[in-house]
Amino acid sequence: MTNQGKKLINDPNDVVTEFIEGLVETYPGLQYLDGFPEVKVVLRADVSSATYEKVAVISGGGSGHEPAHAGFVGEGMLTAAICGDVFASPPVDSILAGVRAVTGPMGCLFIVKNYTGDRLNFGLAAEQAKSEGYKVEMVIVGDDCALPPPRGIAGRRGLAGTILIHKVAGAAAASGRSLADVAAEAKRASQMVGTMGVALSVCTLPGQVTSDRLGPGKMELGLGIETNYVPITRGSRVVLMINGLGATPLMELMIMAGKAVPRLQLEHGLAVDRVYTGSFMTSLDMAGFSISVMKADQAILQHLDAATKAPSWPVGVDGNHPPAKIPVPIPSSNSTNSDESLSRPQQLSQQGHILEVIIEAAATAVINLRDNLNEWDSKVGDGDCGSTMFRGATAILEDMKKHYPLNDGAETVNEIGSSIKRVMGGTSGIIYTIFCKAAYAHLKANSYSIVTPVQWSDALEAAIAAVSKYGGASAGYRTLLDALIPASSVLEERLSAGDDPADAFILSSEAALAGAESTKHMQAQAGRSTYVSGEILASVPDPGAMAAASWYRAAALAVKDKYRSS
Repeated sequence: MTNQGKKLINDPNDVVTEFIEGLVETYPGLQYLDGFPEVKVVLRADVSSATYEKVAVISGGGSGHEPAHAGFVGEGMLTAAICGDVFASPPVDSILAGVRAVTGPMGCLFIVKNYTGDRLNFGLAAEQAKSEGYKVEMVIVGDDCALPPPRGIAGRRGLAGTILIHKVAGAAAASGRSLADVAAEAKRASQMVGTMGVALSVCTLPGQVTSDRLGPGKMELGLGIETNYVPITRGSRVVLMINGLGATPLMELMIMAGKAVPRLQLEHGLAVDRVYTGSFMTSLDMAGFSISVMKADQAILQHLDAATKAPSWPVGVDGNHPPAKIPVPIPSSNSTNSDESLSRPQQLSQQGHILEVIIEAAATAVINLRDNLNEWDSKVGDGDCGSTMFRGATAILEDMKKHYPLNDGAETVNEIGSSIKRVMGGTSGIIYTIFCKAAYAHLKANSYSIVTPVQWSDALEAAIAAVSKYGGASAGYRTLLDALIPASSVLEERLSAGDDPADAFILSSEAALAGAESTKHMQAQAGRSTYVSGEILASVPDPGAMAAASWYRAAALAVKDKYRSS
């Protein structure tokens, strides 16, 4: 069975020329020769055959392997790339046009992958260029390790390892070396690299149907490692390239890299000096990857590390490789609490008693409201608001009995946040953790241990501001803030007016309830409720706002009762 592949293209016959046009628009250091469609050559914008005084490094081949080869044109790598049609060798006239455009008196080096068409076309172009007076050398790259020893004249194909040869040759040429030296460096490097590929799917040619030759559960080994091909032995230094074939996500390529390096080190006794991971030589939209291993010495490493402006060569890969992992940092000593300070005091202070009563009342109110919250949330959200809040409230009650330092208001708030963070998932868990941590930071910054009502009010305001800042909601968005913002405003107002703190707390809790109820008349602007119709929203209050109003009201009543009893 086949199916029509979906492609973001115009005319399938124009994909290569339109690719080149997009490439040079993206990278101002590149140009192309005005010879479409027959001549498809990408070259460095800063190079002209009339003035270039270094060896030109030219490569190319069939298109469809992007970013190879045009993406590796740039100072320190290729001087020009000759692009054929998709999976077709470039014609001789295109190759000659590239030679004439960039080759000066130092000559040029062809780096050619070992495919019959490429060898013949580049070979004929080399002879023609020589007859025109150019100095030309050619290095054939055949890094395919999947094939047995050479069969006839075909031999090993050129795969992703060719990119490493581009880099070695380009660096040598950039340093001013002679044509003979550059060719010798490239040839030596080509004899030290091997590549093995694995395909999980076939590719889809532009304008063609997708074949199912590789069905479910199948993969194809060999896009081309027999160790006999590459002179690598235990103790060798090597370079590793993990190459995606076009449709393999970077995440999967990094997984391959993470597994390949320790295997090379531990099982094969190799020193992995460099790792290059990405898509360097693809096959259109083929899923799969290839692994290239190159034996390295100091000269090769210097060439690989040399600067280049080629847009597709990976940056940030050099010899300075610190340890792959380091310990997770722990809080500084001044923010860490001793075991003693994080244990429940044997004797509670007046503040400790009040905090215990408040926490127990608030948590119990949330626990009792679980079913109502779930019912409301089933209409406007995920249906789990009550269950989520229940988990947090239950954890708070359990942890308070064990280790809340109730005599220290700031640290108690911090521990409430830690309890919530541990057990509450989803958005509610994050919001309440931010709420508690912001209140704690405000109290701690002012060195409050015994906290006055005004200071509690300021901490509440700071917590609300943090939730609004990071969550993006504010008053009128149909969230818990529609309960807490009016509560905070009334609390601050009544305390400033000199009201009894317990009375101010009660009045502010009434404002919280009124604010929560008013959410019935609001259009949601945050959370999943934004996708719910206004008719449904008008039938229930916001569950988050009702939960906040509930625990806030319970806390206020508990304080009032505590003061009455005392």
